[in-house]
Amino acid sequence: MEKIELVFIPSFGIGHVISMVEMGNLLLSRYPNLSITFLIINKKGIPSIITSLSSDDLYHSTRIRFLQVTRDEDDSLVDTRAMFNLLDLYKPIIKETVQQEIISRSGSGRLVGFILDMFCAGMVDVAKDFNVPGYVFFVCGATFIGLMCHLQTLQDEYGQNLVDLDGSDVELDVPVFKNRYPAKVIPPGATDKEGGSQNFLRLAKLLREVDGIAVNTFAELESYAIKVLSEDDKIPPVYPVGPILKIKKENDEKSADIISWLDGQPLSSVIFLCFGSMGSFPDEQVKEIAYALEKAGKRFLWSLRRPLGTDKTTSWITTDYENPGQVLPEGFLERTAEIGRVIGWAPQVEVLSHEAVGGFVSHCGWNSVLESVWCGVPTATWPIQAEQNMNAFFMVKEVGLSVDVKMDYSQSHWKTSEEDSATVPATVIERALRQLMDENGEECLEMRKRMKEMSHKSKKAVAVGGSSYVSIDRFMDDIINHNK
Repeated sequence: MEKIELVFIPSFGIGHVISMVEMGNLLLSRYPNLSITFLIINKKGIPSIITSLSSDDLYHSTRIRFLQVTRDEDDSLVDTRAMFNLLDLYKPIIKETVQQEIISRSGSGRLVGFILDMFCAGMVDVAKDFNVPGYVFFVCGATFIGLMCHLQTLQDEYGQNLVDLDGSDVELDVPVFKNRYPAKVIPPGATDKEGGSQNFLRLAKLLREVDGIAVNTFAELESYAIKVLSEDDKIPPVYPVGPILKIKKENDEKSADIISWLDGQPLSSVIFLCFGSMGSFPDEQVKEIAYALEKAGKRFLWSLRRPLGTDKTTSWITTDYENPGQVLPEGFLERTAEIGRVIGWAPQVEVLSHEAVGGFVSHCGWNSVLESVWCGVPTATWPIQAEQNMNAFFMVKEVGLSVDVKMDYSQSHWKTSEEDSATVPATVIERALRQLMDENGEECLEMRKRMKEMSHKSKKAVAVGGSSYVSIDRFMDDIINHNK
């Protein structure tokens, strides 16, 4: 059997890196003649994450490599909005590394393609230099591809300035949605007048230029959007290959303590609040969440994290509070000690898998959406940044698997705290919590039924013969045979 090689180029975000590594592991498990080289573009904090991932139980560690590529200049000085310019600077370095480490390396298999993170789609030029295809691994949902391409069409073909849609009451007819789409839940980067909008449009254009897009989703969840995309000849082939999740259990003391607490709680009684590796709130908002939890009287497990540092070009990950009581209402921890726990970091999948958890208040990052579906836990959506507002709309309005906290809430990565969304009052949060956990309400019961059914479909999709299992075969066949 011919030995073949793939080059993976992930982006900077933790969720992006983890998803791509899991995608690599999946392909290695299915194709014994395959080897993969990850080229990690230097960014503060990412190398240590890769080190921890590469020490996991990867498939045939001799068939997967992690190589860090760096420039002489300090990348941390480049603002996030200049990310595409930074990636352009890395193209000759990536090309040289591939030539030395794969093409000229003794024992390497035939280079058959590049798998690029969505933000690295511009690297398709490097793939073409080696006369191999460049495919994107899209860590968000298929619906987001459709939204991006539609917004790009609106501006480039119909003269709609996306910046003018910021905060607008307009509702759009977007082909990948069954319902009209409010401009207020357009991802903030798309309407950012300081450069984010141009980056968004550039990314949408780049997606049209790649040879195909493997999406971390499954056909049963996004059937409508996938059908629309497949019928659009201006969009490359889309391959639903998920859900691809990191579901390995953590074996540390913190995780054991959290799971032990959950073991003592009644079935489906606990609300889990967790907002991702970059999700946090100002002190005033933290207090409103606390008031809502106390008033609702539901059992809860709250992953409370310290806001990102002020240097937003290098601070990518939130951290734990040394003393969470300093930002919570006075006496809150004591008054809720019988029904709740406030923690820092949480083993999210392990918590969602626990039978005591009955609801999930989430920032709606796509990984978290997939994890909630996999575990069959309905969510209350509270998006913070990126495409999370769109994910919230999808989960609440399109597939009815969630209730809404504040769908148009946003903390753009580029805005100052004064420009962020207004504080969501405790009354609004409490209403969503009660709606999420309404054991006797018909709407809640129907939502839980739909979520359980979708959970079953997610597991069936990745099993042998399932929709995503078959889609991966098609994806790899198209890569391997691209130039034959």
